[in-house]
Amino acid sequence: MDIITFGNIDSDNILIQMVGEHELSFLGKEVEYIKDLAGTDDFGLMAVKVESWNRDLSPWEAPAVFGDEPFGGRAEQTLEELKGIIDSELLRGRDASDVNLYIGGYSLSGLFALWSVYNVNYFKGAAAVSPSVWFPGFDEYISGRDIGTDAVYLSLGKKEEKTRNQVMARVGEVIKDIERQLQPKLRCILAWNEGNHFKEPEVRTAKGFAWLLRNQECKATER
Repeated sequence: MDIITFGNIDSDNILIQMVGEHELSFLGKEVEYIKDLAGTDDFGLMAVKVESWNRDLSPWEAPAVFGDEPFGGRAEQTLEELKGIIDSELLRGRDASDVNLYIGGYSLSGLFALWSVYNVNYFKGAAAVSPSVWFPGFDEYISGRDIGTDAVYLSLGKKEEKTRNQVMARVGEVIKDIERQLQPKLRCILAWNEGNHFKEPEVRTAKGFAWLLRNQECKATER
């Protein structure tokens, strides 16, 4: 996996984002949006480029939902590799408990971020931005399951559930159910954006990371 870093990687606030080739061109803009929205530049962003989007970020194998490429179910291995990268590239001897590690992502990367905090207590917060929570079996997987983080930012485009693809059309129903499950347990927000899945991913992702940075010590949910 290739690593691209932005900002102050020695900061106590580290944002981690799994990305695909299609996202590399707007990461610089995303970082600038985060600075503006969070009101601080005291953070570093580590973008980790996966080799295969559908294979490396999906929690288990599933048939193709759009196009011809199925999902490879390699998220567990990806998470283990990511933890190794964090230890070697970011922490460098620092204790993980002394650093605010946040994981976030867009689309299938957003699903990976959310799935990750149901599997490890490594991250202080997660930003699941337009996440692929329609993924077959994901809602059943997390139902009643403990989550290992303090804050979760969820967001979706208002038109994302308006699709003829019946699997993906469940995204609105599922994300609202996730919010209902998480609200009593931790700081959580479900933000709605204008447009479909493809509108301004860098702005939407920046909003998620900025919310995590702003709400580190907040006791009440922003709505």
